[in-house]
Amino acid sequence: MAKRDLLSIADLTRDEIIEIFALASKLKNSSLPFPSKPLKEKNLTLLFEKPSLRTRLSFEAGINQLGGHSIYLGPQEVGLGKRELVKDVGRVLGRYVDGIIARVFSHKDLIELAKYSSVPVVNALSDLYHPCQVLSDIHLIKEKRGELKGLKVAFLGDGSNNVAHSWVLGAAKMGLKLVIASPKGYGPQREIVEAAGEISVTTDIEEAAKEADVLYTDVWTSMGQEEEAEGRKKIFADYQL
Repeated sequence: MAKRDLLSIADLTRDEIIEIFALASKLKNSSLPFPSKPLKEKNLTLLFEKPSLRTRLSFEAGINQLGGHSIYLGPQEVGLGKRELVKDVGRVLGRYVDGIIARVFSHKDLIELAKYSSVPVVNALSDLYHPCQVLSDIHLIKEKRGELKGLKVAFLGDGSNNVAHSWVLGAAKMGLKLVIASPKGYGPQREIVEAAGEISVTTDIEEAAKEADVLYTDVWTSMGQEEEAEGRKKIFADYQL
């Protein structure tokens, strides 16, 4: 079987997402130990250029519960694209581990890593997408509301960030009506919206939130944008939830 990567939600079919949600709910609601250990005797590396609390804990706990072993590699060990060429990192890791979970600054680096790695690569955050975060959010909405198709989700805030881009793809895939309300110049990339289909983008927060089933927001300042923090507070002041 050819290896598969999860670099964005576009890499999954709707049926696969539904299957993932069903399994996640089953495991979440079970008081028994995990019935199988599909990662037994498997090593997975967490290749993190950016620091993390919840993302790292989620992946490490999940790997351990499924019987695998996690190996954390921070920026000081790798120096992706600096100390080591991205393609060389992909080749080397592919010889040592069974999977790579990467949290990187550049989505282009992630694509190159996956291209040269012989093992699956999972996107734990890049500057363009954050698929696992949005999949978990949509799963929570399904748990709370049941049927997803037709629900209106209003995303309020920075529509140009990785979470918003993943929401565009996830909403289109699962039949959600997504409206993104952002200041002018902070909407999602046009090509992502066009590829997804019927997604609405506006600067009017009240119009976006009108009759919404779910209100969603995210950080105003992503990692790597710290120097813009004060300016962004003013820009997004009217987009608070």
